[in-house]
Amino acid sequence: MQYQLSDEEQELYDRVAEFADTVVAPAAYEYDTKRRLPLEIIAQMGEMGLFGLPFPVEVGGQGKSYFQLCLAVEALGRVDQSIGVTLEAGVGLGVMPIYRHGTPEQQAEYLPDLVAGRALAGFGLTEARAGSDAGATQTTAVLDGDEWVINGSKQFITNSGTPITRYVTVTAVTGERTAPDGTVKKELSTIIVPNGTPGFTVEEGYDKVGWHTSDTHPLTFRDVRVPAANLLGARGRGYANFLQTLDEGRVAFAALAAGAAQGCLEEALRYAKERVVFGSPIGANQHIAFKIARMQARVHQARLAWHDAARKLDAGRPFKLEASIAKMVAGEAAMDNARDATQVFGGYGFMNENPVARHYRDSKILEIGEGTTEVQLMVITRELGLAG
Repeated sequence: MQYQLSDEEQELYDRVAEFADTVVAPAAYEYDTKRRLPLEIIAQMGEMGLFGLPFPVEVGGQGKSYFQLCLAVEALGRVDQSIGVTLEAGVGLGVMPIYRHGTPEQQAEYLPDLVAGRALAGFGLTEARAGSDAGATQTTAVLDGDEWVINGSKQFITNSGTPITRYVTVTAVTGERTAPDGTVKKELSTIIVPNGTPGFTVEEGYDKVGWHTSDTHPLTFRDVRVPAANLLGARGRGYANFLQTLDEGRVAFAALAAGAAQGCLEEALRYAKERVVFGSPIGANQHIAFKIARMQARVHQARLAWHDAARKLDAGRPFKLEASIAKMVAGEAAMDNARDATQVFGGYGFMNENPVARHYRDSKILEIGEGTTEVQLMVITRELGLAG
């Protein structure tokens, strides 16, 4: 497995990291307090080609790899997880389903603006009783002539209510199917619901612990009618298609978490060298130095884990196990590094204007989103052939 970046990959990382340091970081506290997604920054990211990184030039993309997308997500996550996850979800949950499963007509309508960053899209899976257990989905879609009639609700949906959100892809029960063993199971399909469709309501955004800049809303569907042609992919393949989307998303999510862990390390290391107490920098104290050494080790482990998963993904090799390992390891690294960085800063680390305070609030979701740590453990044990 190759862990050394190519010259092209290093150039991309450096370019995005410079953008993160000079454009994103100076504005992060302001937008965090306003709890508003900075569309001007998103537009600049679009102009840089970040939303089109893993897509062919034929559809307006950059023709790069999924690994390179993850590099960009990590570089942004160092300074602002909200901006990093906007890119991660914008590509993985917004563009990728249309690119992978959309008809030529759907792709022609939506891909140009999505890959250019001029538009965003959400993926409506999670419900009050259905998330990791997607089979418990309650939202329904009934075919009435040449239209789907959708009823139900979704929650925690990223990029669903911005001024540039074009649509949300919704998972819904479209019927029942009899499995080979004779059991009757729900038939899940995915359907494109454009924002502004009558009956489709984007509810008020959540009051979240962190990720204040990221756009997240509950959604309500009351007799929402969309054309039958808005079915995304084959009928009844919604669950299978979602699993593929989720596996890929966990790799990019791990890169985001590695970036957050790296950002905490950088801030703690800088402060440990600058802050003088009793005539010496606090980094000269072994208990501080050892804490930062552990932070470095976590970053290293998290980065190697997502690199491994992303390289296998790009090579067309199985990567489900590696994706879950990366997501779990990197999420825990981000949370642990945020806690330790806050401790290094002391009282100042408890002030919201300090980047480590924002990472402390933001990082907990990295152990929850895209499948909790417990779900990753479940996936890993299954991949190892263990029951449960």
